[in-house]
Amino acid sequence: MDLSKVERLAQMLKDARRAVFFGGAGVSTESGIPDFRSTGGLYNQEWRYPPETILSHTFFQNNTEEFYRFYRKKMLFPNAKPNAAHEALAELERRGILTAVITQNIDGLHQAAGSQHVIELHGTVHKNFCTRCRRFYSLEDILHSDGVPRCSCGGIIKPAVVLYEESLPTDAIEDALDAIAASDLLIIGGTSLAVYPAAGFVQNYRGRLVIINRSPTHMDRQADLLIDQPIGETLRETMKLMGGSRD
Repeated sequence: MDLSKVERLAQMLKDARRAVFFGGAGVSTESGIPDFRSTGGLYNQEWRYPPETILSHTFFQNNTEEFYRFYRKKMLFPNAKPNAAHEALAELERRGILTAVITQNIDGLHQAAGSQHVIELHGTVHKNFCTRCRRFYSLEDILHSDGVPRCSCGGIIKPAVVLYEESLPTDAIEDALDAIAASDLLIIGGTSLAVYPAAGFVQNYRGRLVIINRSPTHMDRQADLLIDQPIGETLRETMKLMGGSRD
């Protein structure tokens, strides 16, 4: 760990008034949830169908049972707990430094850690609904069902996650763009910035920029601070340097 970079990050956060965090799958890997594109990630494993195909709207409609076999086994981690990154971000919000967490993740770990203003660009596994009557179902309902989960009305239950071929929620897009535009410090962490349209939200940002990611991104040259270390470890050490509550 480069302590000089951690010290600089701590100072940038102390100076910030409206910091925003934009994160991806790498934020949750330290909680035991695999990412998608790294070695060992879902996209580098062998399946009967490519994960991108299985996680598409068309596949859900036409191969619903196969979709749910993959979804239950590889997308649901009910025992995962927030890690140091989630906890640090929640603490930064409590101190009045961080105004929003914008996440591409669907695991709900930011909320579990205590973050209040979480913008979920790709939805969440914790909400599910009947495609016929729109009745709500929880994650536990899906976990305790077999095969294709169905509503009491007979309709198929669908996770409230954004599949390939589906549009991002309009309210999430607007909230994310507003938060980024109003920020004086943007921290991008745990994402390769390869998934669009979400990755495009940060392209025109011109304020102070920090990127914490193990692999390069197309915005590295724009960063005021670049840290290629695990995000949980980085934010844990940063919070140690920041000490007690903000005045």
